[in-house]
Amino acid sequence: MTDTSHNDMANAIRALAMDAIQRANSGHPGAPMGMADMATVLFTRFLKFDAADPKWPDRDRWVLSAGHASMLHYSLNHLVGYKDMTMDQIKNFRQLDSITAGHPEYGHALGIETTTGPLGSGISTAVGMALAERMDNARFGNGLVDHYTYVFVGDGCLMEGISHEAIDMAGHMKLSRMIVLWDDNSITIDGGTDMSTSTDQVARFKAAGWDAVAIDGHDPEAITAAIEAARNSDKPSFIACKTIIGYGAPNKQGTSATHGAPLGDEEIALTRKALGWMAEPFEIPDDILSAWRAAGSRGGDDRAAWAARLEASSEKATFEAAHSGKIPGVLAPAINEYKKKMVEEAPGPATRVASQMALEVVNKAIPFTIGGSADLTGSNNTKTSGMEAITAADFSGSYMYYGVREHGMAAAMNGIALHGGFIPYGGTFLVFADYMRGSMRLSALMGLRVGYVLTHDSIDLGEDGPTHQPVETIASLRAMPNMNVFRPCDVIETAEAWQCVMEAESTPSVLALTRQGRPLQRTEHTDANLTALGGYVLRDTNGERDVTILATGSEVSLASQAADALAKEGINAAVVSMPCWELFDAQDAAYRSEVLGTAPRIAVEAAVRMGWDRYLGDNGVFIGMSSFGASAPFKELYKKFGITVDAVVAAAKELQA
Repeated sequence: MTDTSHNDMANAIRALAMDAIQRANSGHPGAPMGMADMATVLFTRFLKFDAADPKWPDRDRWVLSAGHASMLHYSLNHLVGYKDMTMDQIKNFRQLDSITAGHPEYGHALGIETTTGPLGSGISTAVGMALAERMDNARFGNGLVDHYTYVFVGDGCLMEGISHEAIDMAGHMKLSRMIVLWDDNSITIDGGTDMSTSTDQVARFKAAGWDAVAIDGHDPEAITAAIEAARNSDKPSFIACKTIIGYGAPNKQGTSATHGAPLGDEEIALTRKALGWMAEPFEIPDDILSAWRAAGSRGGDDRAAWAARLEASSEKATFEAAHSGKIPGVLAPAINEYKKKMVEEAPGPATRVASQMALEVVNKAIPFTIGGSADLTGSNNTKTSGMEAITAADFSGSYMYYGVREHGMAAAMNGIALHGGFIPYGGTFLVFADYMRGSMRLSALMGLRVGYVLTHDSIDLGEDGPTHQPVETIASLRAMPNMNVFRPCDVIETAEAWQCVMEAESTPSVLALTRQGRPLQRTEHTDANLTALGGYVLRDTNGERDVTILATGSEVSLASQAADALAKEGINAAVVSMPCWELFDAQDAAYRSEVLGTAPRIAVEAAVRMGWDRYLGDNGVFIGMSSFGASAPFKELYKKFGITVDAVVAAAKELQA
């Protein structure tokens, strides 16, 4: 490829970007124009993909971490020939119901590997993709799994704290198939990067165990040489590409004026002249478009050869099962048999231990789960028998030690889920959900099956005190759309919750689990997964209800004790366990009304009241937390904060008056 053809192809990106952003009167032209040379080299010389088969499992992954540069993505998608990225979609950039959203959204358009926009999330999610590639390779070999993960990052991505977690993790794991290209344009929204940072990024990456070099980001041969070297490294690679933001705009390039606003008609006309681009807006000359379409189809032969290898492989069925997104049919009956056994044995472990017990069943039934913890394996109980560590020397294991990197763990799990072939779950304390909330939100936004095992879920944890007692966290997670939040009460509900986690193909799940032991509440076996209903009558009354006690998790046993005490005083109290509000709200109105009943209601949860009123009605009573917790043995804390059997009994009596 000559420099001229490279320049023409790169300028096609610049033209589409500046024209679409101008038409929308909204967007970020500077980064797409500055990264056009990097993208052209990558897509025409290296990236293994076939636009005709965007889900080919062995394609290279490309992540635009600097998601505000979305017109770079959309321009490339159109040019290489993804069938959904028509010129009309380019023209409708940032408009209602278009697939060309302001930031790349997973599932909106073909070829978008992950949602980006929150800076730092792309590079961190890509670590999970690169990790999954190595794990998949360890299981199926080079013949079926042999691809790279490329990431384009900006200054902002590298300033965000999550980038440190991601870079450190990738370096430690020696993810040599991960190649990051930095759009080093020295510009932020506020002005020059020297206003806010002086980090030597090349040195930073080297310190984390990466190969790192600095090049001219507008020299296609320098970019080519750097990528070639990176592909042959035994470490992850970082390429600092010195670029000019808004490249080609004679009056605005190199300034923050090109970052987040259209160039303007006058500057666009001057840019066309400076670049030698004479085509009308939204028109790509045939020879240039043909060259791009050739780049989009050049992976077809590789894909066909891969498909032939898969067809001939003895591992075909196993590979396809792992990458299908479907769970084996043996899980449901295995969970059911386990429930029968638990009813017979009537154990009363902490639900974090009950989770580990259930995971023994889950991980045996589903061979492609990947467990992990952010340095709390023994507390989260996320590792089951037979699980071996995933290491830089051996990726065949199924348990990841993520270190004290909650946010990085969550992002990596998103990447693992997006890559395909595995179902990830990972643990930390519930209170630290706030450390990884950005990535949890992306799990929900993208509709990814990721399991968050969040233990030590209330004042129940005791002596560690209010810094570790997540009184408000459950409510905040319940507020997140498309996130199932489970707070199971015993070993049975915990097993059922895990079945729900695995069956929810497009929804992430939280399991909020206790530190302390809890007695068995489901003393009679049911084949039905009652937790899947979200809420159900655990204990009904003989005759008309006088009061209904709603509870979750550790407080369900307290509610049952209160119902016993009330019965002795002639008050009929039903107990409703509500392990997952989201699933309960998804039931029909008749079922919800039947469960909640018409009697006055009391809700008991060792957390704040927020959200409970929609179940309590106008005269309901809430017994729980209204402040942060304290440091003391857990039984003393329940007394201090008034979450007791006596408090429930007193409230029930008052409601009868």
